Amino acid sequence: MAIRERLSGNEAVAYAIKQINPDVMPAFPITPSTEIPQYVANYIANGEIDTEFIHVESEHSSMSATMGASAAGARALTATSSCGLALMWEVLYVAASDRLPIVLALVNRALTGPININADHSDSMGARDSGWIQIYAESNQEAYDNFLQAYPIAEHKDVRLPVMICQDGFITSHGVENIELVEDGPVKEFVGEYHPEHYLLNSKEPMALGPYAVSNYYMETKRAQRQAMLNAKQVILEVAARFEQMTGRKYGFFEEYRMEDAEYAIVLIGSAAGTCKAAIDQIRETTGKKVGLLKIRVFRPFPEEELAEALKDMKAIAVLDRSEMFAATSGPLGAEVRAALYQAKAQAEVVNYFYGLGGRDITVDDFIEVYDRLEEIARTHEIKDMYEYIGLRSR
Repeated sequence: MAIRERLSGNEAVAYAIKQINPDVMPAFPITPSTEIPQYVANYIANGEIDTEFIHVESEHSSMSATMGASAAGARALTATSSCGLALMWEVLYVAASDRLPIVLALVNRALTGPININADHSDSMGARDSGWIQIYAESNQEAYDNFLQAYPIAEHKDVRLPVMICQDGFITSHGVENIELVEDGPVKEFVGEYHPEHYLLNSKEPMALGPYAVSNYYMETKRAQRQAMLNAKQVILEVAARFEQMTGRKYGFFEEYRMEDAEYAIVLIGSAAGTCKAAIDQIRETTGKKVGLLKIRVFRPFPEEELAEALKDMKAIAVLDRSEMFAATSGPLGAEVRAALYQAKAQAEVVNYFYGLGGRDITVDDFIEVYDRLEEIARTHEIKDMYEYIGLRSR
């Protein structure tokens, strides 16, 4: 039976951690993810879980200790945000190349500078090529559900890659919503026990981890990582199917909202999807225009073919990025989506906009304006400004 609760996104993730009861959690506080290790530390102090909490001196140390614990055979995790993730940079790549099934609770926050503590995706998007699986949440419910699915994905024998579970800082991490929790017993059965095949504390199998790779072997390592990332696509769907059996909540690579007959679509990631859905409902009720949303959940591995199939019948598409990458015409999500559509020889007009950087609000009216632009682009086949910021004060 589901447990109905009112929790913030941080509380929901911490509750998932309590139910999983991992072996080791090193952590260093940084806004807005600080509450996650704080809640876990309270669970440990109250005797509710027996996780070993390690106080470290920095986020680099946090990921290093997490990696060491995982390499030793423990189920390990940590949490961070923004500059904390940036300080982990070196070790993110090592964890992925060592094929360690670590889980990271990332509360998305803009990278400095200038200094900003609010939500955008510049931290996780900067790490998109590090070899980590990346799964994003729109709501507190999704943050909880995604975290429960993380270890079965990461620890699968065909994957063995670290997983980054992302949610938007303050918007979901500190906002309180009604959510449904799964009872402890089914969670433990769903996640299962961790039985590593190779680990440093196995006295019967002496081994080294992360050795120097000469040129004759480095490329093969990267090819193996790519194969694991490709394998992860099927595993993600299999785990989601098991999760649906347990909860009734269905997940895939992305969510399609009112896309059955849509002619104009927005593609985005994260909490702004809720506002976009409200705009879609309003547009359809007042004008009858056929507008829809494709909300990306899994950004790594990127569901290129599936996404192109879902968008193949659109007249015009707007890809909204909550992160800059200072390329000539697009942001990170825009580049991926446009490449997927090009490869599929899609005929839709595609435009890429930036929104919500540093926590800037995006409103229902903003989304309505984007759909109006898409209708105009589809009619004229002219894109006047590919490189535009929604809500910029100088407009």
